[in-house]
Amino acid sequence: MSNYSDTDKKEDMSVLHSMGYAQELERRMSSFSNFAVSFSIICILSGGINSLAQATAGAGGAAIGIGWPLGCFVSAVFAIAMAQISSAYPTAGGLYHWGSILGNRFTGWLTAWFNLLGLVTVLGAINVGTYYFFMGSFGTPYFGLEDSTVTRIVFLAVITGLQALVNHMGIGLTAKLTDFSGYLIFVTSIALAVVCLVAAPSYEFGRLFTFANYSGEAGGNVWPTTSGTWVFLLGLLLPIYTITGYDASAHTSEETIKAAHSVPRGMVSSVLWSAIFGYIMLCSFVLMLPNMDDAAKQGWNVFFWAMDTQVNVVVKDILYFAILVCQWLCGLATVTSVSRMIFAFSRDGGLPASKALAKVSPTYRTPVAAIWTGSILAVLFVWGSSLVSIGETPVYTIVVSCTVIFLFFSFAIPITLGLFAWGTSKWDKMGPWNLGEAMFKLFAVLTVLAMILIFVLGIQPPNEWALYITVGFLVLTGIIWFGFESRRFRGPPIGDEVARRQAEIAAAEKAVGEH
Repeated sequence: MSNYSDTDKKEDMSVLHSMGYAQELERRMSSFSNFAVSFSIICILSGGINSLAQATAGAGGAAIGIGWPLGCFVSAVFAIAMAQISSAYPTAGGLYHWGSILGNRFTGWLTAWFNLLGLVTVLGAINVGTYYFFMGSFGTPYFGLEDSTVTRIVFLAVITGLQALVNHMGIGLTAKLTDFSGYLIFVTSIALAVVCLVAAPSYEFGRLFTFANYSGEAGGNVWPTTSGTWVFLLGLLLPIYTITGYDASAHTSEETIKAAHSVPRGMVSSVLWSAIFGYIMLCSFVLMLPNMDDAAKQGWNVFFWAMDTQVNVVVKDILYFAILVCQWLCGLATVTSVSRMIFAFSRDGGLPASKALAKVSPTYRTPVAAIWTGSILAVLFVWGSSLVSIGETPVYTIVVSCTVIFLFFSFAIPITLGLFAWGTSKWDKMGPWNLGEAMFKLFAVLTVLAMILIFVLGIQPPNEWALYITVGFLVLTGIIWFGFESRRFRGPPIGDEVARRQAEIAAAEKAVGEH
């Protein structure tokens, strides 16, 4: 890359070596590519559309006009605090490393498991969302397909397999596609907004700030009957659940040029641009709705109902195709993220079969075993959890509601540790992206408050089983740690261990042709 000098390369490798790791992965991602991988996972055209009913069948227009910016701010709090840490410690699987170095072996291990479980399940959830969007846009109307477990799993296996194959073939190809995805999301979201505004029967801007209560029957039972205040707060889950996955910028640190500068910028800017473009797109959609009461009754089908009612068939299908491509690319970027997390954790012996999972292909410079393992686990998760129900609710639905709780927990642990580690021997050197002590600590405290809010909202009906699953997972991790891992798991190299790694680093870099 023309703007990546030998000096820059040496600096990136020097930072990595100082943390005890070799440059095994290939640095092919520009600053924009690092932004694009997070922007692609956030993908307002995935979560913003597939979870739209959480707003329209909740507090109505105000859930978008007021709720979207509020929810985006909650997500931004995590991103800004994480950016500070990522600039100081730009490594693959960043969160796990931060949790270890700012805390101890246990906090790093716990962060890794929360992040890993969240990433695998969210990959499954993203591709299931793509499946249902495909069924609603083309599968049922044009191909006459009917939703069944077999159809769903075959579809998932095919699209996840393709995402894994692209990742297998090198970060260069993946980065090109996620760069394209970044531009496509911008263009498609604006095109959708323009189409909605053109198709709008009138411009009732007041509806964006009008509170309603569509819980229960009035909203197609998306939310159980509850108070207007609660249904508005529950609607915050739409932006909070959509604006996540920006940890991908950290996971691809070792493949990004000038990582200490590029990663924090990529993380924060992906959240800000998603928030802005998502707001424009969703507000335009709300203005297009013929009637808020009728829209709320549609429940989860509100997007397709509104598009069918208001938009020209050819224009609608072109938009649907572009959205579908964006959703597939969202899954592609998520495979990148989950595989780097598996690679980084395995590199320090944190998973079964760690030696195989930490291996980097000399040909493609990618963690091939980690890529395919994460992808297969995501498909198996969807398959297994779709077959089992608790009461009338599939386990899949319950676990997906836990997914974002797990992810945000993995964000909150290193941020909270950083609040206490700032200025101590654990964190005495800041990266070039520096908020300053007072500002970082403010965002760290806001992170704790935001985590409490997300947890409380995430375990409300109909997702009350999320509480038992989250507590159960915490108990299980405690048993595994104190029963087995506390004696076995050494964690990332710290202190003298870094120096002992020098010979290993040279050998690992030589094996993949890095000098």
